[in-house]
Amino acid sequence: MSLQLKLLKSELTAELNSILNYWSERTVDEKNGGFVGQIDFNDHLIAHAEKGSVLNARILWTFSASYKTTKNKNHKKVAERAFEFLAAYLYDTQFGGLFWSINEDKTPKDTKNQIYALAFAIYGLSEYYSISNEERALEMAKKLYLKIEEHSYDPINKGYFEAFTRDWQPIEDLRLSAKDANEKKTMNTHLHIIEGYVNLYKVWKDEKLLATIIELLETIEKYFINTETGHLRLFFDENWKEKPDVISYGHDIEAAWLLQQCAEISGNETLIANYKKYAIQIAEVTKEGLDTDGGLWYEFDPEKNELIAEKHWWPQAEALIGFYNAYQLTGKEEYLDIVYKNWKFIKKHIIDPQNGEWFWGVYGDYSIMQKDKAGFWKCPYHNGRACLELIHRIEN
Repeated sequence: MSLQLKLLKSELTAELNSILNYWSERTVDEKNGGFVGQIDFNDHLIAHAEKGSVLNARILWTFSASYKTTKNKNHKKVAERAFEFLAAYLYDTQFGGLFWSINEDKTPKDTKNQIYALAFAIYGLSEYYSISNEERALEMAKKLYLKIEEHSYDPINKGYFEAFTRDWQPIEDLRLSAKDANEKKTMNTHLHIIEGYVNLYKVWKDEKLLATIIELLETIEKYFINTETGHLRLFFDENWKEKPDVISYGHDIEAAWLLQQCAEISGNETLIANYKKYAIQIAEVTKEGLDTDGGLWYEFDPEKNELIAEKHWWPQAEALIGFYNAYQLTGKEEYLDIVYKNWKFIKKHIIDPQNGEWFWGVYGDYSIMQKDKAGFWKCPYHNGRACLELIHRIEN
């Protein structure tokens, strides 16, 4: 192993511990249970903020996965806290779904069943089961999987619908966030359903689940991967008619390595070969989104020929893994150089040297984006996972 790789591994190990320390020290809500709903970019707690199920599920996954590496009992304790809170207040025992958000007093706020959130809960619950053998976690993950299959799966055209009311009726606003197109099938949700299902399969070797994973990988390959451009298609109606949108560099590079990993766990040789090929193709086109400073731009709008001149935290984290994965597949040093340069950018502009954790991002002039340090979407999952993935990949 080169000295440069050893140094990278050492720095990522230190950063992982720094991220975990931030979340275990700053975000545990001793007053109301679980974790605080929001901390702003100045590290000020936002009082009475709602608590999102995605944030809780991502904390659950991060601390469970990290415990396997750190062996730190406190990390397992934080994971247990996340599990107990999700089970007690976010899981809907009446209709078998997951509340999108709850109030500070733990009463339901937004009760819609956003499939993206259920997928993340499956991801986190499966990971927690793998370190705890807590049967309740596995049973809940299975129940959520069956609910998705019962209500969200499209038996006619395949794929999955985005969202439903609490009692699983159709819902008008399907969007994950205000910036998204209001469409019935999206790349983002499918990417995270496969992520959750594969994690569940690692702890529950169910043949029907495996067949579902294989079909989903085939569906993603057929509709979401644009093999001509190497970019992902993001939004579709129920009949797979595409609604063109931006190029999302972060989602491209995340999908590049994540889908390959899912294919490998499926054991399907055809899919493994295909997704290795896509991993390289997507990494290659994602280079379009790299700035000279090593940072990865957020999005590009082809219709307006306009770059969204922001560098958010999570595409940087996914770039670390995606380009290192491309280096592992090809042996090309240029991909490794991108990783080094991107990490240098992260250290200089994204990590908060004073308070810890990562800023939401920076604008083109390097001014800090004044958005959450912790919140509905800002979590330890992307950056924590990037550290974990590279620590393990460099070891091997």
